[in-house]
Amino acid sequence: MRKMDKRKILVVDDHLVVREGLKLIFETEEEYEVIGEAENGEKALVLIEQLKPDVVLMDLNMPRRSGLEAIRALKEKKNPVPIIILTTFNDENLIREGLALGARGYLLKDSTREELIRTVEAAIRGELLLQPEISGIIFGAKKESKESNNTFNAGITERELFVLQAVARGCTSKEIAVDMGIAERTVKAHLTNIYSKLKVESRPQAVAVAIEQGIIHIEK
Repeated sequence: MRKMDKRKILVVDDHLVVREGLKLIFETEEEYEVIGEAENGEKALVLIEQLKPDVVLMDLNMPRRSGLEAIRALKEKKNPVPIIILTTFNDENLIREGLALGARGYLLKDSTREELIRTVEAAIRGELLLQPEISGIIFGAKKESKESNNTFNAGITERELFVLQAVARGCTSKEIAVDMGIAERTVKAHLTNIYSKLKVESRPQAVAVAIEQGIIHIEK
C-alpha cells in the first residue's frame, strides 16, 4: 500500500523562536512536514513559488513586506495556496481584511495545538475555520451594522443564509448537509449561488463580505 505523502507547510514569521516552536509541533504529526521557513513576506513569496507548499502559516507584522502585503500579492497572482494568518493581533479590521484577501484561517499565537492542527486541516480541504474568540470579535463588532442594515441581503435566501452562517462557524459541507438534512452536493450548489450573489470566489471571501455588509451575525 502506497504511503500517503505528507502535507507540506511553510512557516512565515520574523521571530525564530516562533518558527522553531511551530516546527516542533508538526514534527510530531505524521501527516505534516515543515518544508521551509521565512522571516518576512518578501522571502515567503519566493519560497511559495519554489517549494509549492500545501499551506502557509503567515505572521502579519514583519519587516520588508508584511503578511497582509504578501497575501495581497498572492491574490493578485491568483496563487491559490491556502494561507492561515497566525498573529498576536486580534484587531477586527485586520481579521476582516485578512479574510477578504482570501486567508482560510486567523489564529492567535496563544492557540492550542489542537486548534492549530484543525485549522490547517480545514484550510487544506478548502474550508474556513475560525476560533470562537475570533468569531466573537468580528461578528460581535458587526451586530450594530446588521441591525441598522438588515434590509440588505444581496438576494440571499433563507437556506443560503443558513449555509453562510454555518460556513462562518467553520462547518464543513458535510456537516452542513447533515444538519440541514440535504445532500452535500446541494450544499455546494447553495455555496455557488452565494458566491455569485456576493461576487466572491471562496468561502473566506464570502464570510468577509457577509460580515462587512451585516448579512450574518453570530452571538458571542
